Amino acid sequence: MSLITLCIKIFIFRIIDVTLATFSTVLTVKNKRVASTIIGFIDALIWFFIVKEAINTKVDSLWIAISYASGYAIGIFIGTTLSNKYINEFLLVQVILDKKYKKSIEIIRDNGFAFSQIDCVGKNNSKKMMLFIELEKRYFNNLKKTINEIDKNAFVIINSTKYVTNGFFK
Repeated sequence: MSLITLCIKIFIFRIIDVTLATFSTVLTVKNKRVASTIIGFIDALIWFFIVKEAINTKVDSLWIAISYASGYAIGIFIGTTLSNKYINEFLLVQVILDKKYKKSIEIIRDNGFAFSQIDCVGKNNSKKMMLFIELEKRYFNNLKKTINEIDKNAFVIINSTKYVTNGFFK
């Protein structure tokens, strides 16, 4: 096998291997054990065969290592891109606003977002309110735009949610 063919093969299979590994890791975090296990098995099998071929070749070239590392890097990029697109993620968004925007927050509901609200106190005993909004990640940019329309200085905290039960959320 020529050096170019070997490098292309290593590059392509590393992309596939690392894409699967990245996807499997995200599924594991989301507690999708069966899918993660199956994908992880396929990933490990591909990794084993491509590493075996890369190490056992009689060709001695830095291009093999570069192909291996490049495939790894692109695999991470593709894996995270696919994970973000196809794995449904929920976010808990906490928004702290000045109390003077109390009437304006109905804009958030008008845009289809439900929230729970509590009164709180900010720096220098200023009157604040905190909103708790649970939503699918794909709607976050719309929510962010809505919040900025109400208060450009709103304090926003975003957390990934592992599990959601009951309630209304977009």
